[in-house]
Amino acid sequence: QVQLEESGGGLVQAGGSLRLSCAASGRTSRTYVMGWFRQAPGKEREFVAAIRWSGGTTYYADSVKGRFTISGDNAKKTVYLQMGSLKPEDTAVYYCAAAASNTYYYSRVREYDYWGQGTQVTVSA
Repeated sequence: QVQLEESGGGLVQAGGSLRLSCAASGRTSRTYVMGWFRQAPGKEREFVAAIRWSGGTTYYADSVKGRFTISGDNAKKTVYLQMGSLKPEDTAVYYCAAAASNTYYYSRVREYDYWGQGTQVTVSA
C-alpha cells in the first residue's frame, strides 16, 4: 500500500501563489506516475498536472499551463505543485494521486490507485 499526504493549501488572493506538497510513504517503489487533481463544489474531479518518476516528464491541463509547475523529489518521494497567478476559479480541494502503472492516460482519474485526503485551496477575488 501507498499513503499520500498533502499539505500547503490555504486562502490566497487572486494573483497570488501557493505551493502544495504531497509526501508518499509505504511501497512507493510501486508508483510510476504522480498526479494532482482538483474538485470544486458540484463539479467532477479534474486533472491538473502529472509527473513520471522515471525521466521526470510533466503534463498539464490547459487551464493551468504556464501558471502551475509540478516537480518531484524522487529521493524524498515528494511531489510539489507550485501554483502562481491564481484565479478564483482555481478554488477547489486539491488531491494528490499515485498510479501503480506507467500509464499513458495520466489525466484520467481511474488510472490512479492511491489518493490523498485532499487540501483546500481558496482564491479570493
